[in-house]
Amino acid sequence: MTEFEKQFQEIKSFLDFEDYSLLTKRIIDLTLDTENISFYQKTNDLLDWLDQNENNIEAKKQRFSLLLDELHQYLSSKPIPEKQILVSAKNIKKSYNTASFSLGPINLDLSQGEILGLVGENGNGKTTLLRLLCGELFATDGELNYTFHFKDLFELRTQLVYIPQRTATWYGSMFENLQFTASSYGYKPEENKLVVELIIARLNLRKYRNHRWKDLSSGYKMRFELARMLLRKPKILLIDEPLANLDILAQQTVLEDFKAIAKSPFRPIGIVLSSQQLYEVEKTSDQVIFLKNGEQKNLHAKSSAENEEKTEEHLIIEFESEWSQNQLNEAFSGKLISLKFNGGTFIATFSSEMSSYDFLRIITEKQIPLQYFRNISKSTRRFFVS
Repeated sequence: MTEFEKQFQEIKSFLDFEDYSLLTKRIIDLTLDTENISFYQKTNDLLDWLDQNENNIEAKKQRFSLLLDELHQYLSSKPIPEKQILVSAKNIKKSYNTASFSLGPINLDLSQGEILGLVGENGNGKTTLLRLLCGELFATDGELNYTFHFKDLFELRTQLVYIPQRTATWYGSMFENLQFTASSYGYKPEENKLVVELIIARLNLRKYRNHRWKDLSSGYKMRFELARMLLRKPKILLIDEPLANLDILAQQTVLEDFKAIAKSPFRPIGIVLSSQQLYEVEKTSDQVIFLKNGEQKNLHAKSSAENEEKTEEHLIIEFESEWSQNQLNEAFSGKLISLKFNGGTFIATFSSEMSSYDFLRIITEKQIPLQYFRNISKSTRRFFVS
């Protein structure tokens, strides 16, 4: 089964479970994959119909099913391109004459359809690395190679989209700005409005289309920047702290959007995002790089064997309990390598002979009150333990 068929079966399941919100997003993704103006029109017609008939379940299901079948038939015959490495960094470093901080050496490969997460405390080089990758800064040492075709530096920069944490002010309505972006990046007049409408709906911005910059929350400003990015059709998207101003539900929604966008079988892109939200980023990313004082540690990357620390062999559990450190130390007597109180939670390190099930067995037998626990043995959270 091809990657497209696997994704399509998942999308069809949203119809079976009547998850119309997610189904609408993925139908828009499929529509954009066609790059066909007749499908742009059909999906926009469906969106307009939904505005007036949201509660007509039977008719809604019928319309979704019909459009899904048409999209499947069209895309099944469309060739799926082989995924290529987009950028390769070999021992790149960045240092400043007037500052003690330096970044690197950094080694990474980013392919089409991959998401790379950058995590680490503030001031450890995440933004510097993003600016190196997008060409705003130049490396002091090492090699940075973009492997896709570009004619000159201008064309290269148009295919690298960097969204900073604080975005610039813009004027006019959101819809006018997005139409201007679409016209600037090659969309024909007859498809401009249709594509902009699709992108706005894809990012839940339909009811804000006529809003201005000052009328939007910071979270919706980020969505606007993402909409503008999608219209530029970049090879690589670099985003600095996209989750910073979002609540937990919005964070998970945006990360799921990133994943769907990156992994389009027909239009895959590479995404690099920095964030303090460790667990959410780790669930979404194909690679995770932890930066500490500018130095790189990798999590579940293809070539990270030499970067993994010995703690990878241990069982490391993060948990919360009403018991004191002395009580817990006594309860786990003979099993613990270390027990630390870190940021309101306990971090317990055991030998590799212990498992999560053994940990829970002791918790049950000793009747230790437990509010929360997580196995962080393979999480970058273990690097944050003081």
